[in-house]
Amino acid sequence: MKKWWRIIGSFAFLVVFFTALSVALVTNHLIPGFTIALGFLLGGIVSPPDAVSTAAITKFVKIPKSTAAILEGESLLNDASSLIIFRFALVAVGTGQFIWQEAATSFLWMVLGGAGIGLLLGWIFVQVHKYLPTDAPSDTALTLIEPYFMYWIAEQLHSSGVLAVVSGGLFMSARRLVFLNSTSRIRGFSVWESFIFILNGVVFLIIGLELTEIRDGLRAQGIPLSTAIGYGLLVTGVLIVARIISSYAAMMATLIFRPGVMPAARSKRALLFMPLLLGWTGMRGVVSLAAALAIPLSFDNGTAFPQRNLILFITFIVILLTLLIQGLTLPSIIRRTGAFGFIIRQETDEMVKRNMKQGLKQHSYQFLKNKYENEMNGNATMETLLKHWEEKANATDDGWMNESTKTIFIELLESQRNYLTELNKDPAVDEEIIRHQLYQIDLEEERLKII
Repeated sequence: MKKWWRIIGSFAFLVVFFTALSVALVTNHLIPGFTIALGFLLGGIVSPPDAVSTAAITKFVKIPKSTAAILEGESLLNDASSLIIFRFALVAVGTGQFIWQEAATSFLWMVLGGAGIGLLLGWIFVQVHKYLPTDAPSDTALTLIEPYFMYWIAEQLHSSGVLAVVSGGLFMSARRLVFLNSTSRIRGFSVWESFIFILNGVVFLIIGLELTEIRDGLRAQGIPLSTAIGYGLLVTGVLIVARIISSYAAMMATLIFRPGVMPAARSKRALLFMPLLLGWTGMRGVVSLAAALAIPLSFDNGTAFPQRNLILFITFIVILLTLLIQGLTLPSIIRRTGAFGFIIRQETDEMVKRNMKQGLKQHSYQFLKNKYENEMNGNATMETLLKHWEEKANATDDGWMNESTKTIFIELLESQRNYLTELNKDPAVDEEIIRHQLYQIDLEEERLKII
């Protein structure tokens, strides 16, 4: 995110606004009864791509780490910007007016205030984990409560709850090795993996259960189902075209103003297809569903919210089409164009892993030799620990491990974590590889605890 913050910021804020504006203008002209405010409301709902869907598709193909970083970084921030647009549009639909000066001031406070509140609460929660006598279950429970608390506090202060969660989560994630022990990290990872899967499934289940009611509502409004599907196709087309245009505009701006940060490519063909593929990754998902479901049924005076059923139906069509059309064709397009095959990669993942493990071995050797050199003289156990520590995870006989050696071994594992934390500052090393190795170290420490 540090390296690609310009294009990430552009996609997370400027592209989202451009997409919402495009949807607002097209729907206002082509869909009867759709005002500019309703168009912006729909645009705010369907503008943010879903990173979960993109990550699931890109598992089947190799893409450059720079592209993956841009997509993941964008997904952390575009939800906040789209929901800010959604909030302002909702107010405009309800009141019938929109004051740009007030909106600009509110936007700045929502962005800056949300990020600041998240960082402050993140720091507080880190101290809570560090100084309270918590165990793995309580740490995991706290990690489930904390994001909701960040969101609630930020919303009470009229700032962005999503940005508060993102900034606070990033702050805490960077310090997870400090305030969470290996047991808490391992159990927390398993809990969150299942929890996220359940949440995504529940949201899609809810929209599926509401489809019958939405269809009946469209019929009551005199909108044929075929017409509503046509509107969904129209909005989907606008979203795809707007994102591709934005991708090429971002590339041109980068070539003009910051050519040094462009990924190196060996051919003009590769350079031409890169923005197209980046624009084709805009699959929509759970955030759009959640935002659509947040539209109230009626205003405070009891008047029904205009076009609610149509907005929900269009959102469902957009998600379905982008997942099926873009999602299923993305791997094939990447293979056929071969654009990403021309990207110059300094090191493959396997080479990075080998270098990292070799660095860990050298670091561990120097750590033990420098700190426990006296204990090693004539001590067969320490010599075994020094030469074969990386093979002990597979050992069947743990009788050699006494309390003194166990303490040294755990201290060695902590030193390895510090080494990997420093290695993570190198932008050429993929953080996913670092996290995987840290997880292996946590497993090794847990194994030592039960010996």
